[in-house]
Amino acid sequence: MTHALLITDVRPWGGRARDVAVLDGVLAADLPDGLVPELVDGRGRLLLPSFSDVHVHLDSTRIGLPFRPHTGSPGVWPMVMNDRANWRDAEVPLPRRSADTLARMIAHGITRVRTYAQIDVDCGLERYAAVQQAKAEHADRCEVRVIAFPQAGLLREEGTVPLLEQALREGADVMGGIDPCTLDRDPKGHLDVVFGLAERYQVPIDFHLHEPGHLGVFSTDLILERIRALDMRGLVTMSHSYELGSVDEATTRRLVDEFAELDVAMATVAPAGQHGLPLPMLAEAGVRVGLGQDGQRDYWSPYGNTDLLDRTWQLAFTHGFRADELIEHCVAIATIGGGAVLDPAATRLHGVADRPGLAVGDVADLVLVDGETVASAVMDRGRDRTVIHAGRVVADGLQLV
Repeated sequence: MTHALLITDVRPWGGRARDVAVLDGVLAADLPDGLVPELVDGRGRLLLPSFSDVHVHLDSTRIGLPFRPHTGSPGVWPMVMNDRANWRDAEVPLPRRSADTLARMIAHGITRVRTYAQIDVDCGLERYAAVQQAKAEHADRCEVRVIAFPQAGLLREEGTVPLLEQALREGADVMGGIDPCTLDRDPKGHLDVVFGLAERYQVPIDFHLHEPGHLGVFSTDLILERIRALDMRGLVTMSHSYELGSVDEATTRRLVDEFAELDVAMATVAPAGQHGLPLPMLAEAGVRVGLGQDGQRDYWSPYGNTDLLDRTWQLAFTHGFRADELIEHCVAIATIGGGAVLDPAATRLHGVADRPGLAVGDVADLVLVDGETVASAVMDRGRDRTVIHAGRVVADGLQLV
């Protein structure tokens, strides 16, 4: 049955106010005569593509629970052990926590998500199952892709690899990898498993890379070699990778060029002490970049609030951006940029001035938010929001509908 939506008095990407028509989930030039649409009062708000969170851990969230003092120690393995010691003791079972956190994300304007589901010999597939339940609960409101993620490494604990393969057999969307050198201390063995399982189950790959400086570049070069040898262009995302720009200018330029050549995507969580590959350089080279919120008030970090517009502010701030064009580019990364990370065939950004996603024929995944301009909306993080997924209103006033 045909469904029509008419959004009145909105400003696409901060432009002049107008009405926007949606027909069967797609932006339309106009609506057929005689068709009575559902009306959404734009009230002069900004109209943006909805947000895409490409790096979130719904399997560890404590959003909505009493604030807990941080007990972790620096380093990936100590943090893994801190999480392992505590995650089962939360006040609310994990399936409910995951679903409630996803609900808050949607209410803030996110309609595309890629989430990690930790799989190891401690939790088995318990955390994976919780994330899949959250995905199913909100299937009509948000597109969710689940990563089978070896947070504790692939090779350190016997029995991890068969569990990851079981998750892939059961429908995990992405194969995860993490720190081939510093965590598993066997980069060849680690990459053999990651690329082998991804090839067997025909899924893309997402690598967590926390490794510093030259070592991070070394692991990245090994990954790039595999992509080239296996012709997995467009199928690999490098997450975090916040030290890849710290070695020297020539290495930075080479990595950006190779990422563009092999269509390697990047996912950032806008960390402090920014030493990653420069966002403007990545944009001009055509490298897909998306934004995520990482863990949210979990056993790794007290930060996070389910609002990707807030994390967009952090992305602009940590990069020292002041010009409106660059701040708006951060919004483009958080919306359309992330969509292209999740789906290489989706609309991509072409440079820092590109503002796509709101043309006739585009899928109507949208968010209305109050603000004078797009840049001011990032500064103010307004709360008067309406969220549309596939042409239907799924949230209004920070509440699901």
